[in-house]
Order: sequence, then structure tokens, then C-alpha cells
Amino acid sequence: MRRLSTLFATDFASAVGDLGLRQVLFGILSIVGGNPGINQGEVGKALGIQRANMVSLVNELVDRELLDRRVAAEDRRAFELRLTAAGERCVDEAIGRIRQHEDKLLSDLSPPERAKLIQLLSRIGASGG
Repeated sequence: MRRLSTLFATDFASAVGDLGLRQVLFGILSIVGGNPGINQGEVGKALGIQRANMVSLVNELVDRELLDRRVAAEDRRAFELRLTAAGERCVDEAIGRIRQHEDKLLSDLSPPERAKLIQLLSRIGASGG
């Protein structure tokens, strides 16, 4: 599994690397894109990113003008995140490339085999193992 993880990570990096995205940055952008106005802490929890690390990652995305960070109206100690127009374009481009990356890596699997693989990996992920 470690070798396959490395293979996927390496191919992912080649697919979206020129966009300046690492897996963790894409994960943040994806969650924010699907949940506009989400609290920065909630994004970190969803991805298992510690608070201190989350701050620097969000700073990186804000500096690149891919994310907009605002003080939350209901909790002045928290920050709400939204994709900027550039962030939306970046995510859209990355998703297209990631689909191609996944199609290439999974090309030897039939659609039912792909579905089964996703089901099995989801079970492993849900078990925390």
C-alpha cells in the first residue's frame, strides 16, 4: 500500500504541480469550495491538520490569492474561508487534471473493479486503519 500511495502521490504531483498545488493544498481548496464560508478550524479537522499547520497553509493560499479569509460574523475569534475567483479556476483546472491522472492510473480496471476498489479503500479509511 505504501508503494501505491507513493505512486499516486508522485503522479498527482506531476498532474497538478505546475499549478503550485500539493495534495494538502488541494484538499483545503476542495473543502472550502464545497463549503463556502466554512470555519478554518473545521477545514483542519476534516483533513486532520493541526491548528498551527493549518494557519500557515491558509496563509499560503491567501497570499496566492486563491482563498479569501474573513473574521466570522458569529464568532469573532474564528475565520471563514471562501475561494476567490482565481481559487475557483485553480480547483476546476486541478479537478480535470486529477480525473485524467486517476483514469491513467486505473486504466487496467473495469468500472466495477474501480467501484470495488473505492469501496474497499473507503472501508479502510473509515476504520482508521
